[in-house]
Amino acid sequence: MHVHVLQHVAFEGLGCIEAWLESKQAVVTFTRFFESATLPELKHIDFIIVLGGPMSVNDEDQFPWLVDEKQFIAKAIRKNKIVLGICLGSQLIASTLGCKVYPNREKEIGWFPVYSLHKRLDALIFPGSFDAFHWHGETFDLPTDAVLLASSAACRHQVFQIGPRILGIQFHLETTPESVAAMIDHCRHELLPQRFVQTEQQLLSAPLAKYKDINTSMVRVLEYLLIPACTHP
Repeated sequence: MHVHVLQHVAFEGLGCIEAWLESKQAVVTFTRFFESATLPELKHIDFIIVLGGPMSVNDEDQFPWLVDEKQFIAKAIRKNKIVLGICLGSQLIASTLGCKVYPNREKEIGWFPVYSLHKRLDALIFPGSFDAFHWHGETFDLPTDAVLLASSAACRHQVFQIGPRILGIQFHLETTPESVAAMIDHCRHELLPQRFVQTEQQLLSAPLAKYKDINTSMVRVLEYLLIPACTHP
């Protein structure tokens, strides 16, 4: 399996996904836009992982590579590649498919509950409800043909699926204590008092059991996307 990762900033990496890729003996390549915007040919790539980042999908003037990235994601979707978008990555999928991305009514930063809306998939990927780690201020219109799988009190469009191979997730299941600390170091200015914005102390005081739970869900998501299309629920 050849997995290509689209990484937007150095401090938002693969987290627990890295260990899963190693367990699958996957060939892993990267486009790190903060170093080079060179994108590969899709011919031999099976799986695209689009990571998060503090920029907006609408910031094309500031980050011109967003234009090429969206075209790359669109081409991957047309060629029936597996595409997983995390946070900014989910917004990029939505934007690629012609949907508007815009500020959510609430910023959501911290550990907050997510509620599954698709009971048939609960056992495969998400439990009925669970605490996830969030760090986002934008949301998006739901793409045509997308199925909404999960919501939260702060943001309705949290997880969507299109067909068996495209999944967008607004929150972070890949997060580790180290990645949370890195996000705080680089984005501390966003931790302003709001209803769904936790303090730095709250973010850092989460027990290791919370990370274990979300990382387990991340593996479920990845395994789910590898299920042959003909056997998907």
